[in-house]
Amino acid sequence: MAYSLTLGTLAFILAVIWGRPLINLLRYLRLGKRIRIEQPTTHQVKTGTPTMGGLMILIPVLVITLILNIANLLGLSLIGQSILVPMGVMVTFGLLGAIDDLMGIKVLPIGLLGRYKLLIQILLALATAMVLHYVLDLRSIAIPGIEQRIDIGWAYVPVAMFIIVGTSNAVNLTDGLDGLAGSIAAVAFTAYGVIAFLQGQIWLVAFVFTVVGALYAFLWYNAHPAELFMGDTGSLAIGATLAVVALMTGQWLLLPVIGFMFMAEAISVILQVGYFKLTGGKRLFKMSPLHNHFEIIGWSETQITQRFWLIGVLTAMLGIALALI
Repeated sequence: MAYSLTLGTLAFILAVIWGRPLINLLRYLRLGKRIRIEQPTTHQVKTGTPTMGGLMILIPVLVITLILNIANLLGLSLIGQSILVPMGVMVTFGLLGAIDDLMGIKVLPIGLLGRYKLLIQILLALATAMVLHYVLDLRSIAIPGIEQRIDIGWAYVPVAMFIIVGTSNAVNLTDGLDGLAGSIAAVAFTAYGVIAFLQGQIWLVAFVFTVVGALYAFLWYNAHPAELFMGDTGSLAIGATLAVVALMTGQWLLLPVIGFMFMAEAISVILQVGYFKLTGGKRLFKMSPLHNHFEIIGWSETQITQRFWLIGVLTAMLGIALALI
């Protein structure tokens, strides 16, 4: 754990140093956020704020993890090689998010069309699930209160796909206020880092806390008023990586608990759309995702972020407790 926490601190320092040049570069390239007209009017002041800030998280994590695992990778150690899975997911979903961000800035305000983005996410999730199941031999579910894990066989693949795609999009939906998605993600990764530590998955613990350190560095610049936005480059990658970490611990059933606020944001959108269609135009919330609803009824941006984060801390604590049962 001391080693992993040190890596997290190193990732924070490197990412903070890398953050300022990245912000200047994004400004120079005019890669600023476009605010859609249907979003709350208070968001219009955010127009032009540099986006694709996920690069600030992804690059330090990937560089540090590759350097520190090079001996294991060359030695063909299965433990070392297993870290290639979350790393690969972070890279591929990050690239997908970067394409979406660039299209949203340079081509269409909505970015990559939703059906194409979802299709690519499903294909990436399928490849990841196949590796988890057939290469790392992951096939079980851990249920709190039951000592022995339950083998679900081939069903693990579609379940893993659903978890990866769902979590990736849930984090993406949560990324709408300064500091919101990053702070909740840092808590969720920390919780799974503790769970992985209790399981003795040393290399996974090191990777997870490296991500946590980079997320805290991102929050340094994303704190209200934000100088940098995560963009889909960060949110899709962080969400998918969190899902893979949960799957690698076997405690993926606890992901809706540990990542409760991500789930709440995603469900609020599903309920809003479903209610709108069933009632012929009525709305269940003032606006979805959920953070927009609270913003419209009068909560400040800082209040929403801090209160959602507090709930995230409590549910993460509950998730760890359930993992110990």
